[in-house]
Amino acid sequence: MGVIVKEFDLIISANGTGVVLKIIKHCHEEGAGGRELVQGVLLGLVDKNRLEVTNCFPFPRHTEDEDFDEVAYQMEMMRHLRHVNVDHLHVGWYQSTYFGQFITKALLDSQFNYQHSIEESIVLVYDPLRTSKGHLTLRAMRLTPAMMKMYNEGDFTPEKLKVSSISFDSMFEEVPVCIKNSHLINALCSELDEILPEDNQYNFLDLATSNTLECNLRHLMEGVDELSQDANKFYNYQRQCVKQVQLRLQKKEQENQVRKARGEPLITEEELNKLIKPPQAPSRLDSLLISGQINSFSDQIKQFSSQSFGKLFMAESLQDHSCKE
Repeated sequence: MGVIVKEFDLIISANGTGVVLKIIKHCHEEGAGGRELVQGVLLGLVDKNRLEVTNCFPFPRHTEDEDFDEVAYQMEMMRHLRHVNVDHLHVGWYQSTYFGQFITKALLDSQFNYQHSIEESIVLVYDPLRTSKGHLTLRAMRLTPAMMKMYNEGDFTPEKLKVSSISFDSMFEEVPVCIKNSHLINALCSELDEILPEDNQYNFLDLATSNTLECNLRHLMEGVDELSQDANKFYNYQRQCVKQVQLRLQKKEQENQVRKARGEPLITEEELNKLIKPPQAPSRLDSLLISGQINSFSDQIKQFSSQSFGKLFMAESLQDHSCKE
């Protein structure tokens, strides 16, 4: 696999499917059919404006109670790979996802650390459940420069988001993925396609996407409920701000009257803030993540629905044609 890196335009290509097959094998063997999260490291080399991902290795499974040092494990693996003359530079990481649920705080933390250390780092997200439906799902993501700056500052207040113009669709930038095989592998695939028998030549008319759509809709509804709860917290904060403005005006007027009677100077804003502390603004990071996840579910539902409708119209046309004959 290789990545051509530009300022805002990244392209991933694969010279051979070795890395992709390793990721798929790892996810299917240890991911419990996609329900458990598995992660690994992407290795490669940097050549001018090109980042080549040529190898990968998985993280071993461990419980939270076990004393496992991921950094020491990565360094040990890369040292062994260097001894056998294999590309060992750290260029990113990969993880599996369950029905596209990958926009989380944990992924944001990990990608920020990778991208802060190595600017060209990417995260490769593989969805085994959607792949089992006949669609190889590999998405390469990285944080936008604006999100990197905001996450480094750690300020996700509403005012900061407004100034930075950060929204759920500007947190990540997706890297187009293009998998390329060598000529020998293409020749082998063509030969196998002719040799292997076709079990059912009408598989492309299979309409068994209801389970996928149902799960996506269920996750979409859960996301909307979470977003509604987060919005209620923000509305409560706004009501507190309105009440406090009225309280500050009353307190300021009372305090100024007392000071005028004593012949003292009027109260300042700093003194007023000490008397009445302003409410703490809630972090809007959770809202951004939930909105991004809802957008991801909506895109998946749109793709599966368009495919299902196309198949239904095709099946209806075939049935009408057979009835006329």
